[in-house]
Amino acid sequence: MTLRFDPVGRLIVVPTRLAGPKTEFVVQLALDTGATQTMLNSRHLVLLGYDPASLTPGCELTTASGVESAPEVTLRKIEALDIERVDMSVVCHDLPPSTGVDGVLGLDFFQGRRLVIDFRQGTVDVD
Repeated sequence: MTLRFDPVGRLIVVPTRLAGPKTEFVVQLALDTGATQTMLNSRHLVLLGYDPASLTPGCELTTASGVESAPEVTLRKIEALDIERVDMSVVCHDLPPSTGVDGVLGLDFFQGRRLVIDFRQGTVDVD
């Protein structure tokens, strides 16, 4: 699967389909090779039918402002770049609205795959 992106833009944005107990929909996630885990804003998890407020923080995040604790939720399904993961754990953490994305697609999503980001061509290839 090949995704085209603007090589001079500030983010590589990946349309990503999420499925939960209530519904499914597409969000826009930033491809983040510096993130070990995939992370979603809490409002999307609530819309999917999860209750992040009832969960105990089980994950430590290192952010620009320090180390924070955040809950993890197991999604029924997450699909992007022709990859489908079932029962994948994601971190619930709200990004600032100024980021313009609904979360980040971390390295955990790509386990067992080859990921090539070509900034000359403006493409992301996954196989």
